[in-house]
Amino acid sequence: MPGVEFGWVDVEDQANAVGELDIQTFPTLLIAQGNRVRFLGPVLPAAAAITRLLESLNSDPKAGNASADADALLARLREAGVEHV
Repeated sequence: MPGVEFGWVDVEDQANAVGELDIQTFPTLLIAQGNRVRFLGPVLPAAAAITRLLESLNSDPKAGNASADADALLARLREAGVEHV
């Protein structure tokens, strides 16, 4: 998708940044726009499912279910130097 950047976070390598977040299902995606997390949660490992999720977030700027904790996670990942996050 044009204008979308993707990054990989290894939860073991970035354990300090991930903090107390307990990820039990893979893949788990964090989708952010600017400093606001729009989605944080598990998804089906299928391109079509991820494409639908991205399209739905793109079509509705107010859509998203992430919390202040998710925004704090994004900030910690960026401070840890995770690229494209």
